[in-house]
Amino acid sequence: MSRRIPRLPSRLPVDAYLLALAATVALAALLPARGTAADLAGGASTGAVALLLFLYGARLSTAEALDGLKHWRLHLTVLACTFVVFPLLGLASGGLVPYVLTPELQAGFLFLCLVPSTIQSSIAFTSIARGNVPAAICAGSFSSLAGILVTPLLAALLLGSTGGGFSADSLLKIVFQLLVPFLAGQLLRRWVGGFLTRHKKVLGPVDRGSILLVVYTAFSEGMVAGVWHQVTPARLGALLAAEAILLALMLTLSWYGARRLGFGRADRIAIQFAGSKKSLAAGLPMASVIFGAHASLAVLPLMLFHQMQLMVCAVLAKRRSRDHEEPPFRDDLAEAAACGPLSDPAVTVGSR
Repeated sequence: MSRRIPRLPSRLPVDAYLLALAATVALAALLPARGTAADLAGGASTGAVALLLFLYGARLSTAEALDGLKHWRLHLTVLACTFVVFPLLGLASGGLVPYVLTPELQAGFLFLCLVPSTIQSSIAFTSIARGNVPAAICAGSFSSLAGILVTPLLAALLLGSTGGGFSADSLLKIVFQLLVPFLAGQLLRRWVGGFLTRHKKVLGPVDRGSILLVVYTAFSEGMVAGVWHQVTPARLGALLAAEAILLALMLTLSWYGARRLGFGRADRIAIQFAGSKKSLAAGLPMASVIFGAHASLAVLPLMLFHQMQLMVCAVLAKRRSRDHEEPPFRDDLAEAAACGPLSDPAVTVGSR
């Protein structure tokens, strides 16, 4: 009798793109770019970042997104979670240095608290939990749009010299590498927006490939500079514990805080999932500009937090879907139409 070859599960417990990220980090550890190769990789990474923001600007309809401000209290609550509460908790992590976190890891921990929220994963989890999906679309979109300006400004204010020598020159680089391509995409959206929408599946690998290139360049620079000798297994475990506490605090504060503000169940779900997330796709390009050669350590907390939030929120969303406290939210078609088909500049890890 012949044995049947066992099949791999159709859905892996870890997202395939996260595996690609891990493989990219391993490649940078084994074969880091040096010399001329490093210069070429750095130039390609800069171009990839500009491409990401251009595509984002070309896809995002600002006029439609601004129409979604009708639910302004919810959006302001999500923005407050993302750019006020998160940064305050990030600043509090300074007390963990040097006993729990190294200064470099704490700078990366603080940086993850400054980046905007995700869009696609917020929408996915809000939908699973039977929440206000149109509000999640708008809230995530406003957060990503605001993050292009707010995140670099907060980094300049809060990170200071710990951000790999963050200065006015770094802020100027961010304007040219992030804001200018985004605005160019907005200006050209009238002519290229339809093409990008029709070829969304084809351009998806371009987005994800750009992120992988940014990761490879950042971690290669870290390997060449020898920064990875600063991370011990004990420090890594401490970082994971600190991030678990951070995520638990934000999930709790966003849920019960929204209840105290008088939001209904459907809105609280949107606030919790949009207000507790951090975007890897938005954070990586900014980190490569802000931290330079120290970007590898700076993005490590963000990469770990991103996967942690996906796993925890997947379980939480399923629990919320069985909650019969209030009837499920019925999509407001007018609000959904106002927000439009918005998406992250790159496919968010684990959001598919």
